[in-house]
Amino acid sequence: MNTVTAYGNGFVEINRHRYEHAIAFGPLGEISPWSASHPDDISTELLLAAARVTMAPVDPMAFLDAAESDIAAFTGERPEVLLVGTGAKQVLLSHRLLLPLLKIGIGVECMSTSAAARTYNILMSEGRQVIAALLPEYD
Repeated sequence: MNTVTAYGNGFVEINRHRYEHAIAFGPLGEISPWSASHPDDISTELLLAAARVTMAPVDPMAFLDAAESDIAAFTGERPEVLLVGTGAKQVLLSHRLLLPLLKIGIGVECMSTSAAARTYNILMSEGRQVIAALLPEYD
């Protein structure tokens, strides 16, 4: 199980392996580099990638028979919640960035990286389907 074992100025440690760049991970599987380096870099695409969800091709005529919320199709195992660690301080992301995830039932919580790391460990230990995307904290 991927567990946050330490965090501090400029790093996050998962299973006693130190990362000095942004990462995304869940309880099982790979710990992936995350290409954001500042909260302003975070896009819907990066959030979807962190959540391990991809947008599937949609029939261009689907809008004729579907409600707006049905038009976007996604593939992948959906987590219950995506925790976004925004560095030393909490930065709330725009609703516009979060809406595609919210529409498919993924909760998104933005908080400082240290708070996100602690919250991730608690949710993971409870067996919840959680993903963390963490930017390093810098004092």
